[in-house]
This record gives sequence, C-alpha cells and structure tokens, in this order.
Amino acid sequence: MDNSTKTKSPEELYEAWKALEVEKPGIRIREAAIALNSSEAQLLATTLNEETVRLNSNWEDLLKRLPELGRVMSLTRNDACILEHKGEFEKVNVFGRGDHKIGTVIGPIETRVFLKSWHVAFAVKQMKKDRLLTSIQVFDHEGNAVTKIYLQDKSNYEALEQIVADFKSENQSKAQETSVYEPIEFDANPNAEALLEAWANLKDTHDFFPLLRKYNVHRYHALELAEGKFTQQIDTKSIQPLLEDAAKQKLPIMIFAGNRGNLQIHQDKVRTIRLLERGHTGAERWLNVLDPNFNMHLRADLVDSAWIVEKPTTDGSVISIEIFDANKEMIAQFFGIRKPGIPQTIEWKELVNNLSDSFAKVVS
Repeated sequence: MDNSTKTKSPEELYEAWKALEVEKPGIRIREAAIALNSSEAQLLATTLNEETVRLNSNWEDLLKRLPELGRVMSLTRNDACILEHKGEFEKVNVFGRGDHKIGTVIGPIETRVFLKSWHVAFAVKQMKKDRLLTSIQVFDHEGNAVTKIYLQDKSNYEALEQIVADFKSENQSKAQETSVYEPIEFDANPNAEALLEAWANLKDTHDFFPLLRKYNVHRYHALELAEGKFTQQIDTKSIQPLLEDAAKQKLPIMIFAGNRGNLQIHQDKVRTIRLLERGHTGAERWLNVLDPNFNMHLRADLVDSAWIVEKPTTDGSVISIEIFDANKEMIAQFFGIRKPGIPQTIEWKELVNNLSDSFAKVVS
C-alpha cells in the first residue's frame, strides 16, 4: 500500500486510480481505494463533472424524495456482506432529533437509516462495459459507502434529474475530506450477573441494543458472557446449510446486514443458493442468494465465528444466528420471519436445532 497517496492531489489520485485500472482490469472502486490507501468517496470525488455531482447534506429531505425514483436497486454492504433489493422506497419516515435521527423504509426495500453517519452523497453516471449505470451513492465521514441506489430500466430518470437539481451542493471540489471514527471504549469487565439478569427479563428484541449500551459491553463480549445460557457458538460453515434448508422448506426468513449508516433487511423466502470461489487462488469464497429481486453476497471466508442467540420476549424466545468477522464485528444476522405479537415459527427453531443439538434444550 502506497502511503504517499494520502497527500496526493485529486488529480494525482485520479491518475493513480486510472493506472491501477489498466494494471488490474475490472478492479472495483472499493478495492482500488484500499490499494491506493484512499477511500471510495475520495476516489469518486475526483470524477466530479456533469456526470458526477456532489449533493448537499439535507439528508432527511433526500431520503424522503427517494420514492419518486420508482423501482430501483438498493445496495447496502459491510466488508463481508452485501445485500441488494430491487423494488420501491415505498414508505419512508424519520424519527428523533439531531444526532439521534433514524429513518425507516418499509416495503419492497426495507432499511433502517442512521442519518448521523451520512456525510456526503453523489449522483453518479458511469459506464461499466457497455452499460450506463446511474446511481445515488452515500458515504460516511471515513469515505466508506453507506448505501448505493441504482436506477433500473423502469426507474423514473426525470425524478432523479429533479433531485439532482434540488440537492446539488455549492461545493463541487474534487477534493473530499475524510476523518476516522474515534474508537469506542467498552467495559472490559462488565457486571455479568446483572447483564444476564437483564437479558433474561427482555420483553422485545429491540431492547437488546439499549441493554448493551446500558452495560457498555461490546456485542461479541456479551455473547461470550451469555454462552451456555442464551448463546451457543456453532460451526462457521453452518450458514450455507441454513439457507439451503430454508430454501427447500420455502421458509420465509429475515436477513439483516449493514454498516454504521444503513441496515438493510430481507424479509421473504430465499430460493437460489450458490457458493462461488473467486480470486487467483480461490481464497475468496462467496455464498450467494441469487433471486430475481434479492441478492446476498457473503464472503464466507471472512466469517470468523457464528452464534445462536436467544432473546426472551413477551411473544416467547426469538432465536437468531449472528456471524462475526475476525475483528469481532457483526457481519449479518438471520432470523425466522415474525411480527410483533406473533411467536417465532417452530419450523425456524427446528432448522436452528439441526445446526446444534447441544442448543436444542434452549430453543425448544
């Protein structure tokens, strides 16, 4: 990695990027940013012209305008998992104030939007092979992609042009400032007894994050503390048979994956499951769901641990599978589909039991 790129001008960074594309044809912007010790947002800013436009930061208003685009493809990712949904931004609402504003999108595309982490957005037109890709792309202040929204054949392109006109930023500089996140300090020795007692008294799955915050405990550490009572570690290769069995049974499931600024949610059946190897050595193992309106691309080789997790609720125990990378950061969660007031299905619990006989007594 070339540390000198940290001080390169936008013009020099652009030339380095183009040279890298010649050296490695087909390299994605995310991979190029890593190779150049830059960020996606910084690379994209070097292309600012009439085809790439920086938008202003009226995030709530921008989010509420997305339904005007009609049918689109919404993409949200982290380092190890990508979720893609085709459909409409049907119902959009924003709650809270200041740094606590959260957006909800309900419908064919479902997301939870944490507007505090939205830092810069671009409207982009770019040629990929023989296709013109048109999108709105949002990034956090480290320059990492929060979400990307790609227009489709039946999208409303005129609505996009109006959005660009209404939200075009006065700042169209090719330089994009970024800053790193401050590390979060967690309690390395939380009161485990009190934590587990509070865990046992949960009433709703949405109370789990406030519980972690109350005891200032990292999520992974909480799972370790609860092992044998509410959690059980399982084989990292369990996700493929989990998805394949759900597909065979035509069992609707929920998949959650995202990042600091966007959490995308799948709530439906999965049908086509494929494991593909990529890279010169086949080191990249991608577990894919390839359905007409939903794709998941999971770097199975980056899954370092997998856990069965139980959360008590007023509707009975809710069981999930949570997977983490080597840095103990969550990659994705898998649930049996359910709604408030409705218990989780027996079919989902039996599917989870098949992954770990030792956990059967907890989820029975």
